Amino acid sequence: MIIYACHGGAKQVTGSCHLVTCNERRVLIDCGLFQGNREEEQANAEPFGFDPASIDALLLTHAHLDHCGRIPLLVKQGFRGRIHCTSATRELARLVMLDAASLQEEDARRSATRARNGEAIEEPLYTIDDALHALDYFAADTAYGDTLEVTAGVRARFLDAGHILGSASVLLELDDGQIQRRMLFSGDLGNAGRPIVRDPMPAPPADYVVMESTYGDRPHRSVPDSVDELYQAIRETAQRQGNVVIPTFALERTQELLYYLHQGIRNGLVPSRIRVFLDSPMAISATEIFRRHPECYDTGFLKELEHGDPFGMPGLHFTRETGESMAINAIESGAVILAGSGMCNGGRVRHHLKHNLWRERSSIVFVGYAAEGTLARSIIDGAKSVSIFHREIAVRARIWTINGFSAHADQPNLIDWLGSAPRRKVLLVHGEYERGMTCLQEVLRNRGFNCQLPGKGEPIKID
Repeated sequence: MIIYACHGGAKQVTGSCHLVTCNERRVLIDCGLFQGNREEEQANAEPFGFDPASIDALLLTHAHLDHCGRIPLLVKQGFRGRIHCTSATRELARLVMLDAASLQEEDARRSATRARNGEAIEEPLYTIDDALHALDYFAADTAYGDTLEVTAGVRARFLDAGHILGSASVLLELDDGQIQRRMLFSGDLGNAGRPIVRDPMPAPPADYVVMESTYGDRPHRSVPDSVDELYQAIRETAQRQGNVVIPTFALERTQELLYYLHQGIRNGLVPSRIRVFLDSPMAISATEIFRRHPECYDTGFLKELEHGDPFGMPGLHFTRETGESMAINAIESGAVILAGSGMCNGGRVRHHLKHNLWRERSSIVFVGYAAEGTLARSIIDGAKSVSIFHREIAVRARIWTINGFSAHADQPNLIDWLGSAPRRKVLLVHGEYERGMTCLQEVLRNRGFNCQLPGKGEPIKID
């Protein structure tokens, strides 16, 4: 018997975690953190819905926190199998998990300080030591296209998903002794035509497809139009003598923005006098990892490397130290500040918002997905003021939302990726239930697909 169950990403965007049971062997695809409001994040401390010690192997599609962020907790609670992923994903996952552990330890220290006022002490989900321990279970790197013998009755092949560096879709070949089925997990899919990584590889033949639906309800704006709007936001803000704050995700989005800023300055589309600050130790380290993995690059980007560093430019400053970050806030104009996190639910960007959000001369430019309940979503949805570090900050800066930079496939790209080949069933995950999921489900049903939205932990028989 072959059973599938979704333990994260079911009718919601974050926390991706999928369990396949075949031949009494159990294989997990991804093990991510839930992100969003406080209630959603509290779900990270709840039981997985299965015994971590019973899992034979984990296949990691990519290194975003909502796909790898609970791996240290999985190991902490008894997982002793092997973790398989691409080389770039392994390097980036190490960075992401250690950063998450560091932030959790920091939050725990703050909680201990507040305990003097009678508040409950919050323990970290896992520590830096736990994250380092989890790294011991990563197996030898898996290359795109290689077939991997995962466990008895389960073989896997990693296919380029075009989402971030090293990202993969995973094709499982399942054999329980009575039936053989092919089950494809999309992971997160990228948009075609991105500047650094290759386009997603189209979905191969498979009986069952577990497919993300983040932007299943709409198309994105074109990349050239989005880049033009980014340049416009910078030019207009420079004319107003303000700063541009761009909340960024450390992986892929930051590197793409550095590339476009480099192009804009070189071609005279962005004022050459601006100073660009990459104020994210994690993004700085991720950029170095990007430089080490040309095997993931698009052909056009490889050609760019022949002409120098496509991530570098005059006036670019990497600020790792806290003191350097704080000094940026003394600058009143002419700065473009890229800082994490992309959803503004942590990281240094909150300090930059505190100093610039109330200033009419400044601009806040959102270039990625913002989940319900996050600070970024509140600002995007038109809040007149927001709470940052327990202070109410007026929203007077100009707010730009440019969705063409998204690392997620939009509805047309999702449909193109899936193709028209017959499937026994398409299971939609990783999307907002009332938007991306239900809309894409209707579109796919109209195209003749048997399409289901699995509930959390709901067992689905693969027959």
